[in-house]
Amino acid sequence: MTIAYFDCFSGISGDMALGALIDAGGDAAIVDASVEAMRLGDEVRIEVRREARGHVGGTRVLVHAGERVERTVPILRRVIEDADAPDAVKTQALAAINRLAQVEARIHGVSEEQLHLHELGGADTLVDLVGAFWLLRDLDVHQLYASALPAPHGLKGDMPLPAPASVRVLEGSGAIFEDTKSHQELVTPTGAAILAVAARFERPAMTLNSIGYGVGARDVPGNALAVWIGEEARTETGVTMIETNLDDMAPNVLAALCEDLMAAGALDVTVTPALMKKGRSGHMLTVMSSPELVARLTDDLLRHSTTLGVRMTNVHRVLAGRRVIEVQTSLGTARVKVKEIGGEPVDVSPEYEDCRRIARETHHDVREVMRLVAETARRELGLA
Repeated sequence: MTIAYFDCFSGISGDMALGALIDAGGDAAIVDASVEAMRLGDEVRIEVRREARGHVGGTRVLVHAGERVERTVPILRRVIEDADAPDAVKTQALAAINRLAQVEARIHGVSEEQLHLHELGGADTLVDLVGAFWLLRDLDVHQLYASALPAPHGLKGDMPLPAPASVRVLEGSGAIFEDTKSHQELVTPTGAAILAVAARFERPAMTLNSIGYGVGARDVPGNALAVWIGEEARTETGVTMIETNLDDMAPNVLAALCEDLMAAGALDVTVTPALMKKGRSGHMLTVMSSPELVARLTDDLLRHSTTLGVRMTNVHRVLAGRRVIEVQTSLGTARVKVKEIGGEPVDVSPEYEDCRRIARETHHDVREVMRLVAETARRELGLA
C-alpha cells in the first residue's frame, strides 16, 4: 500500500504541499487541471519552478491570482461541488473548507453563511486544497502521515503564535506540536486543513520510493516541506499474549471457543497439551491480541471457558510483508499469499481453500494442485 509522510520540519502551507508532491513525482499538470476543473482560468495562473532555500532545493509552486475575488463559504463549496474533479478529491476539499469555515465562524462570531474568509476565500485556497488532494490521488497514496508540527510562541504584530486559526483547524486531529525558536507563522490554515482532513500524526515504517521538497515563500535556509512516498512496511508491532490453563473443558467445547476468539478479532489462538497438577492432562490456551482488543478477548475467555483467571504479557513481534495475488494454472485460478522482506518476494503459500476447490472440480489430488499453484506463482514472481 502506497503511503506518504509529510516531514514538516519548517511547517506546512498549501503551496508547499503542492510543491513537495510535484517534486516527489506528482504530475504538475494536475494543478493546472484543478484550475480548469473549477473554471478559474480567468482568475489564476500557475507557475512551477525550481528554487533552493540554503542547502535544500525543491519545487516552488506559485498560484498567481489576478484581481482578488473574495467568496463566501457557500460559494466556495459550490465551486468545489461543481468542479470536474474526482469525487474523492472533492469530498476531501469540501471537508477542508468546512473545517476552515467552522473555525473562522467561531473566531469572528458569525454564521458560516455570512462569513467572508478574507485571505482564505480566494481562488488560491481552492487551488491549494483541490490540487493537493488530487496530487495525492495521482500518486496513488492510500494514507497520509505527518510529523510533529513546529509551534512558535509569542506575538507577530498583534497576532499570537501559533496562529489561532491554524491551531483550531487541527483540534481533534491528533496533531502533535513541538516548540521552536522561530517567530514566524509556520503552519498556515490551509496547510493545517490538509493535514486535519487526511493525515495521521505518526512516523510510519515504510520503504522509500521517492522524496520531494516543496519550497516555501520565505527566502530563509531550510524553508521547505519534505514528503516521502513509499510502501507501508509494518515490520514490528506490539501485541499482548493472553494465556490460561484448562483441565476441565471438553475438547469440542474448547475447539468452539478457539473459533469464537478468532472471529472476535484475535490475531492467533493456539492450544498446547499440558500436564497439570496431580498428573491431570489439560491444555494451555494462548491468545495473541492487538492492544485495543485485550479487554474484549479477556472478557470472552473468562465468560466462555472454565478458567478463573488469565495471564497477560506484552510482547513485540516482527512481521514479514505479505500480499495476495491470483495465479492462473492449467487447472484453474487460485490465490497465493506472497511473503516479502524489504519489499521483495521471498516465498509463496497457496490458499488451501482455493486448491481444495480446484481439486474437487478437476478430480486431482489436493497436494498436486497446491504444488502446481506454488510453482506457477514462483515463476511469475521470479523465484523459480
